[in-house]
Amino acid sequence: MGLRRKGRSPPVLGPEFVLQNHADAASYLAVGILLGLMFEVTAKYVIIFITVQYNVTYTIDDKSERVNFYEYGPKDIATIFFYMLVAIILHAVIQDYILDKINRRLHLSKTKHSKFNESGQLAFFYLFSFVWGASILNAEEFMVNPTLLWKDYPHSRMLFQVKFFYICQIAYWLHALPELYFQKIRKEDIPRQLCYICLYIAHISGAYILNLQHLGLILMVPHYLVELIFHASRLFYFSDENKQKGISCLGAICLTQAWMMWKFINFQLKKWREHIKKQIPRKKISNTKNKLTKKELNRVNVVNGAAKLEDGASPRIRKSKPV
Repeated sequence: MGLRRKGRSPPVLGPEFVLQNHADAASYLAVGILLGLMFEVTAKYVIIFITVQYNVTYTIDDKSERVNFYEYGPKDIATIFFYMLVAIILHAVIQDYILDKINRRLHLSKTKHSKFNESGQLAFFYLFSFVWGASILNAEEFMVNPTLLWKDYPHSRMLFQVKFFYICQIAYWLHALPELYFQKIRKEDIPRQLCYICLYIAHISGAYILNLQHLGLILMVPHYLVELIFHASRLFYFSDENKQKGISCLGAICLTQAWMMWKFINFQLKKWREHIKKQIPRKKISNTKNKLTKKELNRVNVVNGAAKLEDGASPRIRKSKPV
């Protein structure tokens, strides 16, 4: 059963045929890859597309407990390709069974229809990525212990969840490139969407290749939260005639930005107070040293066995009485 409802059948392998059946073609290809696992001859080749590659096992303190880490390599391209197919299928499912049904009720214009579809797709993705990324940060304690961002750099080894998260992120943004053609995006909207899609691909891939996975997670999770609120506000704006929900979402965006600024200011003030506390004991030590030197100057100096006063005058030496 196809994912899209079709009217008249277009010419086979024509442009309209590809547009209507691209999700079906992606689903058939993904199922074909999965079927390759059933045969021993093809399983060793197909497994590269499905599972995360470059597994490295380490033992902790010469004990029997082992921890699995992952590295990156050229085989990740095959894995990214498979999950790009999955992203195309999910994109079509959300479009056909959720967004198109809402669009029929709203009766939006072509301009609003295109923006509504864009925000709807991105809102689902940002929500899923934010929850997933926040769970990884909570499990790895990156927020509680920020020293993990630079400790033992470069972080060439990744846990399964971290690597799989980056694989899915790169696959999603790569799938967004052909979707510009599949979804018949208007020509005036293509440069704007193409710009932020390429920026996402460049930054996420750069963090993945340059062993900055921890820093990338810290930056992506709050950014995705803000983007989620923004696209949710656009959806409410198109669906609400009174624009009351859109105004409330705008307030949520402002509060989120204010909260992030407040946390940043408090962090800087805390560092400044700690720096001042460290400087105060140093001043006390220097003052005590100065006082000790003054006292030593006031004392009587002894030079060559004879006492000498501070002003340079020698004391009177008593004559010894003859015995």
